[in-house]
Amino acid sequence: MRNRTTGLFAVTTLAFFCTLAFAQAPFPPVTVKKLKDNIYMAEGGGGTSTVIIGQNGVIVVDGKNRPPDGKQLVDEVGKLTNKPITTVILTHSDPDHVRGLGGFPKGLTIIAHENDKKEIEQDLAAGGLASPPKEYLPNKIVTQARESMTIEGVKMTLIHIAPAHTTGDLAVYLSDAKVVASGDLIGNGDPTVHLEKHGSSEGWIKFVSVLADLDADTYVRGHADVATREQVRLILANAEAKRTRIVDLVKQGKSLGDIKQALGEPSANPSRFATFTETTYEELTRK
Repeated sequence: MRNRTTGLFAVTTLAFFCTLAFAQAPFPPVTVKKLKDNIYMAEGGGGTSTVIIGQNGVIVVDGKNRPPDGKQLVDEVGKLTNKPITTVILTHSDPDHVRGLGGFPKGLTIIAHENDKKEIEQDLAAGGLASPPKEYLPNKIVTQARESMTIEGVKMTLIHIAPAHTTGDLAVYLSDAKVVASGDLIGNGDPTVHLEKHGSSEGWIKFVSVLADLDADTYVRGHADVATREQVRLILANAEAKRTRIVDLVKQGKSLGDIKQALGEPSANPSRFATFTETTYEELTRK
C-alpha cells in the first residue's frame, strides 16, 4: 500500500508540474489551415484550435496558451472574415487551451463541461497559474452526455462520455461537415491521462469509442495534424490492447517496473508527462 501511494503521489505531482511547465514553454506562432468550407484549424500558440465561421459570427474551439497567443489567434481569424468571434468552446482545462482567452474580446459566450469549469475555478482559487482571468470563466455549462445546439447557424453536438484526459473533456461534433474537434483526447499514440484532474484510462476508452463511431472523416487533435476515423480506430485499438495487458499483469501482482519490462518500455520515463502505462497502473492499484 505504501509503495502504491508513493507511486501515485509521484505520478500525479509530476503530471501537475509538467502541465504548468508545458504551459510556460514557448510555442510556435499561430498558423491557420483550411479544413472544409467554413472550418479551419489553427496550430501554434498552444493546443490546436478549431475556427468555425457561422452566419453572423465565429465559433472558436480552444483558446491557446497565453493572452498574446490568444490575441494572435483573434488576429488570424480577422484575416479570414470580418465577422466577430462570439463563442468559444473549451475541450478541457489544460492551460495551453484556456489561458489564451485573456487575449480574446470580452463578453463572449464561453461553453465548457461543468467539470471543466470546476477545474478552472479550483486553479483560480489556488492562484490561477494555469487558468484564464476570471472574466473568462465559462458562462454556458454542458451537463449531459450529448447536447445538440445550433450556434451562428451551425449545427453541432457537444459530447462528454466519461472522465478521460481530464474530468471535463468535451468533444465538438459537426455532423454536416463530418468534423470532430477532440482536444487532447486523441493524440499520435498512447493517450495522456491526467490523474491529478481525475482522468481515467477506462473512461478514455469509453469516450474515444463513441468518437470513433461517429460519421466523421476529420478529427482535429490537440497537438497533432488532423486524423482520419481509421487512424482514431487504430489508436483506440492499441490503447485497449495495452490496457487489457496491464490489467492482466496487475492481477498477477506485477510491479510497475515488471509491467514496463513486459511491454518493452524503458524503466525511466523520458516524457514530461506520465505515460499511459504509469497512469493506468496507478489507476488500477490505488486505494
